[in-house]
Amino acid sequence: MMNNNKYIQVAGSSTGVTSSDKVVQDILNTFTDLRHYSREIENELRFTENQSIKVYMKESENIASLHNQITACDEILERMENMLLDFQNDLGSISSEILTLQRKSISMSQELANRQAIRGQLSQFIDDISVPENLILAIMDLPVTDKEFLSQLQLLNHKLSFIKEQSFKETKSCGDIREILEKLKIKSMSKIRAYLLEQVSKFKKPMANYQIPQNNLLKHKGHYEFLLSNERNIAEEIRNEYVDTMSKIYYSYFKSYESRVMKLQYEETTSKDDLMGIEDTANTRGLFNKSLKQKATVFTIGNRGNILNQELEAPIIVPHAQTKNRYPFEGLFRSVQYALVDNACREYLFICEYFMVKDQAAMNLFNQIMEKTLTLLQKNIESYVSSCYDSIAIFLCFHLVLRYKIMCHKRCVPALDNYWEHMEKEVLLPRFEQIVRLNIQSIKDCDVTRFNLELGPHYIARRYAEFSAALVSISENFPNELVSSLLAELQDEVEMFIFRMAGVFPERKDQLIFLINNYDMILAIIMERTRDNSKEDEKGYEGRRFDDIGEVKEKTMEELSDISKEDFKKCSEQWKHRWDNCISCSGHRGVSSTPLR
Repeated sequence: MMNNNKYIQVAGSSTGVTSSDKVVQDILNTFTDLRHYSREIENELRFTENQSIKVYMKESENIASLHNQITACDEILERMENMLLDFQNDLGSISSEILTLQRKSISMSQELANRQAIRGQLSQFIDDISVPENLILAIMDLPVTDKEFLSQLQLLNHKLSFIKEQSFKETKSCGDIREILEKLKIKSMSKIRAYLLEQVSKFKKPMANYQIPQNNLLKHKGHYEFLLSNERNIAEEIRNEYVDTMSKIYYSYFKSYESRVMKLQYEETTSKDDLMGIEDTANTRGLFNKSLKQKATVFTIGNRGNILNQELEAPIIVPHAQTKNRYPFEGLFRSVQYALVDNACREYLFICEYFMVKDQAAMNLFNQIMEKTLTLLQKNIESYVSSCYDSIAIFLCFHLVLRYKIMCHKRCVPALDNYWEHMEKEVLLPRFEQIVRLNIQSIKDCDVTRFNLELGPHYIARRYAEFSAALVSISENFPNELVSSLLAELQDEVEMFIFRMAGVFPERKDQLIFLINNYDMILAIIMERTRDNSKEDEKGYEGRRFDDIGEVKEKTMEELSDISKEDFKKCSEQWKHRWDNCISCSGHRGVSSTPLR
């Protein structure tokens, strides 16, 4: 027993038996004889083996069939593997082809974009560098006024500019057509030059209406533009010929027109004897003396002021159609200056459009054409004005200049500004000031003792009233500081004269009546002659007269306090009746010189 346990322990400690094997563990725990158990196991194994052989033998056909099937499947799978490998290789090559095609597509797209981009430029270049047959035929055969010629001339001008531009880039293809284009240019310039010189020569024809050839030139102004772009020497020749021709035409026209129109002036003009303080000698002439009827009024304006309004843009005087009519100087001055405005504005706008100049260049070209004419007009006006003593005529001319200057600006023509400035500041206004000061001096020099002692308004006061009312009505829209100053001086001098004249009367009553007559007449005339919108200015201007009249009337009532009311009322009614009769019978709306007695 001891030996068995020992064996078992030894056997249990054998490395061939694992404690984890449950069967072996059970055997060890039952203390079974291992040899016996081994034989049993061998027998079982042998039995099982025999049984397995029998089963295998029984299923051998099925196993063989299964083996054949497995072999066939292996062959199929092998073929499929080969096919898949072929597919994989094909897909790899297709992917490479797709990448290649993609790169080709990108390259072709870029080439297409480049070709489309250059197509327009290349087509335009070919069009610009080619010389069509229509261009050659039009330039060579058609007249310069034909529309097709003008159209092809523009095309030729474009091609010449293009060739000139490409020559700087050394484009070789331009050399093939340069000679043809040069010949066409020479031919077209020759035809255009002959046509333009012919048109300019039409201005020189007697009695020609130069607006017609000017309109023809404007209609075909592309001719000059072509010359200016390609041959400046010929363009300058045409321009100089035009300037020289028009300068002579304007000079001749205005010289002739002014000399003929000035013959329509009143035969009897003003002189140094027609001053405010010099006694009028007209009463020694016949009432219907022809020269007196045609003589312009010196101190009254009458209808002469219409020249600044209704007659400002009236048609100019036609000398040969008005030989029987006579006009004051301002009417003739207006006609000449309006003709100048009309012609000068049209000429300035023409040269700006046709010769393509503006600003100072246009002014310079205009002066080349009109300088001689403007100088002639200035000298003639200065010559007349220097011997003129009609201050109202000079003043009307001054305001005509102001209005025509504005008219030129409205027409966008500044070319006559220097001419107007010279006429205003160096000719008309200085002479006007000189004449007014001569009138003031003539009043100062008056000897009040040589006049008859009459209580009625004095002719100097009447002249002053008419004159100041005329100036106020003329200048109400264009006030002038110098004119206001001169009127103030004249007013003071007339007032001094009236007071000096009143002092000649021995009785205080006669002095006051004389003052009332003169002041009432002055204010009545001024208020009659001026417009409603200038009455406020007149009130300020004549303010001192109202105060003086109030004082005079007050003193007069004191002096006449001894006269009965009935006699005074009767005297007033008689005076009013005479006053109304004189107003209704007079040729203008003035106040009669019938004295208050």
